[in-house]
Amino acid sequence: MAEIYELREIIEELEKNLNMIGAHLDPDNLFLEIKNIEKETLKENFWDDSQKAQEIMSDLSDKKDDYKTFTNFKDQLKDQSDLIDIIEQTNEELDSLVDIEDSLSILKKEISSFKIKTELDGEYDKNNAYMVIHAGAGGLEATDWAEMLMRMYTRFFERRNFKFDITDLNNEEAGGIKSATIHIKGSYAYGYLKGERGVHRLVRISPFDSSKRRHTSFASIDIFPELNDDMSVEIDPKDLRIDTYRASGAGGQHVNKTDSAVRITHIPTGVIASSQAERSQTQNKETAMKLLLAKLTQIKEEEHREKIEDIQGNYTQIAWGSQIRSYVFHPYTLVKDHRTNFEVGNVDSVMDGDINGFIDAYLAKGGKE
Repeated sequence: MAEIYELREIIEELEKNLNMIGAHLDPDNLFLEIKNIEKETLKENFWDDSQKAQEIMSDLSDKKDDYKTFTNFKDQLKDQSDLIDIIEQTNEELDSLVDIEDSLSILKKEISSFKIKTELDGEYDKNNAYMVIHAGAGGLEATDWAEMLMRMYTRFFERRNFKFDITDLNNEEAGGIKSATIHIKGSYAYGYLKGERGVHRLVRISPFDSSKRRHTSFASIDIFPELNDDMSVEIDPKDLRIDTYRASGAGGQHVNKTDSAVRITHIPTGVIASSQAERSQTQNKETAMKLLLAKLTQIKEEEHREKIEDIQGNYTQIAWGSQIRSYVFHPYTLVKDHRTNFEVGNVDSVMDGDINGFIDAYLAKGGKE
């Protein structure tokens, strides 16, 4: 159990961290912004452009959450400091100090996570995101691993209250998935998920090997920000090849009756985007086009090119060998991120979507290798 002076030192440190957040967040100005936006929403013509209105309302909700969270942290730290004063003055039972220590431990984690969120100020960090999962070489082992990762991430989305749709799913007949595309909707979805991009490695005793040998499998994750409609990316229609085919997997039985699935290929780069989850070919084409624009925009920025027309070459999702994380089920249990050295021994918890620690550790380093 911590002594009173130690608890005061913890509070002082947390207050410093909160002040750093305040310097970045500027709560006084944030409060004024909230009031001004609220006035804007009361105007008669506010909902004339429903899409713009929804974006403003989403922004207002984010600002309110940030302001409320910040002020709540300040209040909680003051409450804990006041409790310590009371204990000193009344010689109250020391069990109360244990409660304070536990509360401060929780606050420390919450303030740390909030600090990371306030520092997500990249151009697309607030945007929705697309996640693309690809099984690596290795047959059934790899496709099973890709499906396990898809489950892990969808459980994580549920924990974060992110909405998601599987827009494209390529099943493997023997089991697992060859690839999947997931559209994730939520505040800062891209900002939180961008660090998951890379190769994920699995080591386990294969359930498909009668000799019970240890196998290593790989799958790649790629993340793209969904672009706002007002972000113009020039693509020559002549550079696109659009194929339609009969959907399988996502979307239910209806989609299997017609050639509703759409695959769009950007010929100069070889970049492909597809969608099969929607009921109509038109909807799938729109979804695939959004994903293609997101992919090309990211490539353009990574290549430091001004125009997509300047980009040539065949782009794969990710380079094998750039593994970011290992998931070991045997001979011991450990999940380790090779960029941050953050690790967790409870593999089952991680596979059930508890990956906040990995994401926070990566973002805390400023998103660097």
